[in-house]
Amino acid sequence: MNNMFDGTGVALITPFDKNLDIDFKAYAKIIEYVIEENIDFLVPLGSTGESATLNEAEARKCLDFVIDVNAGRKPILAGNFGGNNTRELQKKIEDYNFKGIDGILSSSPAYVKPNQKGIFNHYMSLANVSKVPIMIYNVPGRTKSNIEWTTTIRLANSSKNFIGIKEASGDLIQATRIIKNRPDGFVVTSGDDEVAMPMIAAGGDGVISVIANACPGYFSRMTKYCRAGDLEKARDCNFKTYDLHQWLYVEGNPVGIKSAMEVLGFCENHVRLPLHTMSDKNYSALKECILRISEISKREPN
Repeated sequence: MNNMFDGTGVALITPFDKNLDIDFKAYAKIIEYVIEENIDFLVPLGSTGESATLNEAEARKCLDFVIDVNAGRKPILAGNFGGNNTRELQKKIEDYNFKGIDGILSSSPAYVKPNQKGIFNHYMSLANVSKVPIMIYNVPGRTKSNIEWTTTIRLANSSKNFIGIKEASGDLIQATRIIKNRPDGFVVTSGDDEVAMPMIAAGGDGVISVIANACPGYFSRMTKYCRAGDLEKARDCNFKTYDLHQWLYVEGNPVGIKSAMEVLGFCENHVRLPLHTMSDKNYSALKECILRISEISKREPN
């Protein structure tokens, strides 16, 4: 399946300086790094990008910056288009300037826990006004409600504006049912790095990845090998980075990945409240793990 949002997308962090202002110099460095390492598309302003603690002006500034630095090299799937007030979100999408943006990522409503009819009608309200394709985002761990596979398929068949789903339920049975029953052109991409490989092996199209901020080469190659059916090479790439996953999420996302990026010299690990920087004990374990991966990478031929 050919789609601008298959393969490996990077859920970009938003680096902050010591005053908790956006560090645009570090931001540019990270964007260039992941592009050079052959990722397939960029995903700014998701939960990994701390969009919940950015105001609208800051979010727009970040998005414009990513568009400028990217300079058309990779497709951009913009986050910050979820919400639990359908009418307000619909108005935002209707009025938004989408120049330079190829699609939007929209998580299902959080906190209010709608039923499946509510979720369906929420998304259809967005599809009716959006000028760019929408990727549905199912992340029950954050929203506390699941988009059932039948609802996903119903949405996929109800509007061509739905380009795919970022499936982050961690439920491979649910993901496989979506993959089996989806219409042509509808992308199923993993929202969980740890289950990305088995989901792709089951017929999925890729991953929107957190770990790819730090290990874009390995994760991009893993995705490509797995999609090509070379599971031995895919497993090798997957295993090389696998031990890092537990440390990235032990104190929440993006706390872990920002610490990993600090160890690698890309930015500092500042986060905005209510998130807090990683404890010394876990930071030490994460540092040891990411440096080990980095050393293995240096010894391998390009």
